[in-house]
Amino acid sequence: QVQLVESGGGLAQPGGSLRLSCVASGFTFSDKAMSWARQAPGKGLEWVSGIKSDGSATYYLDSVKGRFTISRDNAKNTVYLQMNNLKPEDTALYYCGNHNYDTVYGPVDAWGQGTLLTVSS
Repeated sequence: QVQLVESGGGLAQPGGSLRLSCVASGFTFSDKAMSWARQAPGKGLEWVSGIKSDGSATYYLDSVKGRFTISRDNAKNTVYLQMNNLKPEDTALYYCGNHNYDTVYGPVDAWGQGTLLTVSS
């Protein structure tokens, strides 16, 4: 079955950087678009970024454009989220998800268990 394992979260200072990773298994990773989403304390799930199967197109939430970069390594079945210039409002549990098809506009088949990012001085 689909397994998505996120890692790389932790405590970061405002203005700092962190890279999240998500290792996928149980499906043909190179065929599917992938996304990152987050859930801040007391709030709903918010989509953050997505990438097509071959990395040819990437998409971002307006509030993270220019600060976050999504990428993938299909040889390693891994999707990354490089986060720079972090802000306290980026504090959240971050999840990766695999789309049913090669489009970030379609439904997500599954989400991982999440990795926690806390941005605080």
